[in-house]
Amino acid sequence: MPAVTSGKVLVSGANGFVATWVVKHLLEQGYSVRGTVRSQSKIPHLQKIFGSHGDKVEFVVVDDITRPGAFDEYVKDVDAIEHTASPFHMNFEDPNDYIHPAVQGTTNILESALKHGKNIKRVVVTSSVAAIQTVGLPEPRIFTENDWNEQSTNEVETKGKAAEPVHKYCASKTLAERAAWAFVERNKSQIGWDLVTINPPYVFGPVIHEVAEPSALNTSVALWYTNILKGAADNETLANFGGSWVDVRDVADAHVLSLQKEAAGGSRFLTNGGSFKLQDLVNVARKLDPSVPAGNTDYKPENAVHPVVFDASKSKEVLGIKYHTIEETTKDMLDDFKAKGWW
Repeated sequence: MPAVTSGKVLVSGANGFVATWVVKHLLEQGYSVRGTVRSQSKIPHLQKIFGSHGDKVEFVVVDDITRPGAFDEYVKDVDAIEHTASPFHMNFEDPNDYIHPAVQGTTNILESALKHGKNIKRVVVTSSVAAIQTVGLPEPRIFTENDWNEQSTNEVETKGKAAEPVHKYCASKTLAERAAWAFVERNKSQIGWDLVTINPPYVFGPVIHEVAEPSALNTSVALWYTNILKGAADNETLANFGGSWVDVRDVADAHVLSLQKEAAGGSRFLTNGGSFKLQDLVNVARKLDPSVPAGNTDYKPENAVHPVVFDASKSKEVLGIKYHTIEETTKDMLDDFKAKGWW
């Protein structure tokens, strides 16, 4: 499909951590944006931060993304969709409480695009490395966009409510993304648009969505805030808990560039700024602000083992993303928390 370099873009879940940055980048590059939120109470903050764009931006309420036809009215005059709405937490017991909204929300918006999105040329769906990785492997492994997480879906199918929370969450992301690709394949003779998915790991960076207090931070930023600034983790956790990270602004760039690059159509894109253990993040933060708790002073980065590594070379080659460094992201997070009076 041709690239979408202008026009109106529908952004679902527009008040989320990643989505607000997607809205910001779209508006800054001249697009018009229609954002969906789940309640009217989410709109005033968005109007406050984006109001200067006037009639180029509007926000509407979709109170239940799993309701058939929920997006029908809102896809009719848009040129592209950025579907970001999906839960990221691990608080449910029943795996279907993760899986149903993730899968149904995704297929609903695609169904609306099929039936009513006459002008749509591209749909970008926010997925996750959770749909790619396998954990607990005996040896470290590099993962690419060719990999799928079969482990978590098998775990949930076998154990149901007894499955580990991380597998319930990962299964929801895997099944939602698979449902999106299956929908496109099933309806390829009828649709006039193509699909792109963005697969980030932990997303760090400054917060522009509405958060009243630190306890209300989204999962990935809360992980950073509580363990880096508030010293919540013990030494063993600081040395051994980790993963991969990416700056929220780079994830937003990936969403926008996926519209602008014709070659992006039909692809998955891993986004990744690098691997970390929590103590690595502490060390970077302390170089910028010595008042940050020291954490595990015996930690030796050269001894750290990163069992899961993500190859983001495709995002650099096709989309042209230039990733923030951990120092840049950390500085901006520290400045943001200081400005909010949280640090």
